[in-house]
Amino acid sequence: MRLFRRGARGQETPLAEIDGTLYDASPVGDFGPAFWAGDGPSRLRTLVAEGALAEVDPQTLSRYGSPVTAPSAVICIGQNYAAHAAESGAEPPQRPIIFLKTPNTVVGPDDEVTIARGSQKTDWEVELGIVIGAPAEYCTSRDEAAACIGGYVLANDLSERTFQLEDSGGQWSKGKCSPGYMPLGPWIATADEFDPSDVRLRSWVNGEPRQDSRTSDMIFDCAEIVRDLSQYMRLEPGDVISTGTPQGVALSGRFPYIGDGDVVEVEIEGLGRQRQQYRQWEETR
Repeated sequence: MRLFRRGARGQETPLAEIDGTLYDASPVGDFGPAFWAGDGPSRLRTLVAEGALAEVDPQTLSRYGSPVTAPSAVICIGQNYAAHAAESGAEPPQRPIIFLKTPNTVVGPDDEVTIARGSQKTDWEVELGIVIGAPAEYCTSRDEAAACIGGYVLANDLSERTFQLEDSGGQWSKGKCSPGYMPLGPWIATADEFDPSDVRLRSWVNGEPRQDSRTSDMIFDCAEIVRDLSQYMRLEPGDVISTGTPQGVALSGRFPYIGDGDVVEVEIEGLGRQRQQYRQWEETR
């Protein structure tokens, strides 16, 4: 099953693609915490079997919104690919490194992104995102943790490196929380139909290749990330975990940072493709 939200900003309609047919998922509600807590995917399948959902022509639809709405937390894993840790000047971590993004960083996959005020070092990061489907607290095994995963989503964990590394005070979130710095989508693939263990993930800037790797190179895989995090926090339905980025970012020194007018594209096999244009921050008051 693929879950979409499409429409003008703030007026998105929840949609579900099941067995190749697109349905209006509005009778089950939007794809927020209550959807996952109430086993929304199973409810959708039941309604489709009963003929209770209206089919939708995708040609009539507009903008893709974020398929995740109102997460209580957006949690990110740092340096989870060995080659990226090396290009960052760090040793591969022995335990998952985490930082937080605020929920207002979440936007649609193709929405224009405003570069943070004063930024000279905004960077792209293609990442595999986990959407939590059931509460995860003190998971005792990888299998128990995996059962708490509702689905997977393409993410671009945008980062402002000066804020992250020089102004941070020792924690990375200052460089991660500018509004719009977490494009998600275009869809969520439910966990029963997506294997995250070995898929290709790539990025481009102005059409030029940047990152090209596979999730099999992750140091900590999805089940282990959820198991580990659950020892320190309760992961709630609808929360998002972004699992780290491979090598090929501007922080490496091999590429320029994002500037006004640049176009960034990111892609993961089975999870679609994003395209954002970036514009310089301007005073609007």
